[in-house]
Amino acid sequence: MRRCPYCKVEITGDLYKCPLCQSKLMGTVEEPYFPKLEAQKKRSIIYKLQLFFVWVVLIVGIGLDFMVGIRLPSYPTLHWSVLLAMWLVTFEFGIMRQFKPGTGSAGKVTTLTLFTIALWCVTAYYFGFMQVTLDIAVPSALAAVIITNFILVMIDKNGNTMSYLLSALFLGVVPSVIQFFVRDSMPLAWSICTMISVVLFAGALIFKGKAVIAEFQKRFHV
Repeated sequence: MRRCPYCKVEITGDLYKCPLCQSKLMGTVEEPYFPKLEAQKKRSIIYKLQLFFVWVVLIVGIGLDFMVGIRLPSYPTLHWSVLLAMWLVTFEFGIMRQFKPGTGSAGKVTTLTLFTIALWCVTAYYFGFMQVTLDIAVPSALAAVIITNFILVMIDKNGNTMSYLLSALFLGVVPSVIQFFVRDSMPLAWSICTMISVVLFAGALIFKGKAVIAEFQKRFHV
């Protein structure tokens, strides 16, 4: 057993410093008090490796763009490394969400998809395919999130997924309604996204009616 010469307390396990005063412990080392989490250690190593790779790509990209002056052939005035940095930050955010404890699958999928959609719109603006993004890519991504969250709601026993499903349904319907009144028409992808939203909302009411009502009561305090 180890002992702190200043706090006069005995510490079991293999601690090197006193948990109270952080002084060096005296005595013999015993078996670890807590078991080693090998799986967590491996995940930590993988995370550090990918983080190092992301930093390497980011630094090299910024150096080639701003210091060397390498630009994309068709976009001589575009600082492509800024977009690269934004994508890498989004990627790293997604990785961090995967490692963050207490975050459900629905939250991870919904948050990462919304960040990706926003970044894709910025990229599309600079590269000139904004219309295709708004008419096809965005509604397709939202429809995929809605379907995924509906499946997660069906298998979720803790009731932590319903809020993400209802939020995704809201995001799938409101833009379609706005486009219908502003543009007097609705692109096919948005029409499909709206129909999926309405159908799955009806499915949520049929299969999880009490959970839907409880979620509305909780969010709107009714």
